[in-house]
Amino acid sequence: MKNKNKTKKDKQPKQRQSLDLKAPAALAPPAPKIQLDLRKPAQPLSAAQFLEEYEQQQRQRRPARTQGERQSEKLVETILAGPAPTGSPSAKGPRPHRAIKLGIDVHLQRYVVVRQIDGATPQPAQTFTPAQFLPWVKKQTELAEQVYSCYEAGPFGYSLHRKLAALGVTNYVVRPRDWDEYGQKVKTDQRDAKAMVLDLDRFVGGNQKAFCVVRVPTEAEEQARSRSRQRGSLQKEKQRLAAQGRSDALYYGRRLEGEWWTGARWKELDQPPIVLELLAPLRRLILALEVELKAQTQALSAAAPEELPLGLGQLTYEILEREICDWGRFHNRREVASYTGMCPSEDSSSTRRFQGAINKHGNRRLRPVLVECLWRLAVFQPEYRLVKKWGPELINPKTGRPRRKKIIVAMARGFSVDWWRVRTGRCKAEDLGLKLQRACGIPRAKRAPTTI
Repeated sequence: MKNKNKTKKDKQPKQRQSLDLKAPAALAPPAPKIQLDLRKPAQPLSAAQFLEEYEQQQRQRRPARTQGERQSEKLVETILAGPAPTGSPSAKGPRPHRAIKLGIDVHLQRYVVVRQIDGATPQPAQTFTPAQFLPWVKKQTELAEQVYSCYEAGPFGYSLHRKLAALGVTNYVVRPRDWDEYGQKVKTDQRDAKAMVLDLDRFVGGNQKAFCVVRVPTEAEEQARSRSRQRGSLQKEKQRLAAQGRSDALYYGRRLEGEWWTGARWKELDQPPIVLELLAPLRRLILALEVELKAQTQALSAAAPEELPLGLGQLTYEILEREICDWGRFHNRREVASYTGMCPSEDSSSTRRFQGAINKHGNRRLRPVLVECLWRLAVFQPEYRLVKKWGPELINPKTGRPRRKKIIVAMARGFSVDWWRVRTGRCKAEDLGLKLQRACGIPRAKRAPTTI
């Protein structure tokens, strides 16, 4: 008997478990009660009649909706339906989004893009070919009231910027930098594009220090600057070939000095046959480069005005003008000096202040031109205010060579500010002590009475 009772008790939990499994069915909403008229004979209802009566009873039980609920439901339906296709009547209405931001990592065969819609989290990176990118950007302009984008300045120039601007996109060309702020030593195109779009979001929000925006020159300014820069590239190539010839001679125990490729010195070379054989093709290339350099120098000098400060030079004037593009874009002297990259570096904290070498942040093509110009002005412009200030120390025999270089760099930085004042009409060259002379009357370089 005891065993039988145990078996019955053991079966009870199983029965309860089976009932629990069926419990959800019991919790299901009750079937709709259909009120039938008993005075009429009962007739089976069709499916359409059944659904009609069921919806009628549900409407009677449902509370009345407010106007706000109806508007919210319409808004949800609009968002779920997505943006209207181009050309439809609703496409002319308000855009679904306020702003779309694009961070673009530009390469030759592909663009890696990270998109941020309004203030949301940036989306995963997308990759486009140059042919696919612009049609995709055009679709973004139809989705938002304003589209912002940015990419780093580089060898691809500003053609992409002009194409984006033609589509109505507010694009920024930013200065290249290391986007790995925390030093994780993981650099990918996707990370760079994401970092760019996050800084773009801060920049659009009002943080002007988020990144450094590069001024985009006009097409005429860009083409004029490219001509002067090509001359500089040819000059560097000539120097490289000359150094290669000296290296070949040094390899065989001989030494070459000066312009070894000129006619008179080439005939007087006393070198082994193998050295002459190696130098011959280099000489032909250098001579061809000299012909091209002479033609480009004459073309640049011809574009300069006739009246210039004595010692400035037509070529120097044209290089400065083409690199700056527009002197009026600087608002104060600090911006001019900063653009030259000749401001001293600084490491200061609390009461300690230390200023070191120049930071070299700016246009690297301006520095050698300005330094060369100031060495000439120190000779030909003794009345110039900066020469009066630094001249006594510059010609002092006790002044060492490193100190003279620092003085010339300081004078070059000051001259860039003075020339900005002259070019923007803030003062005249004569007010600064600069003597003007026509280009045709400028004498050839002569040694000044005081040696520097």
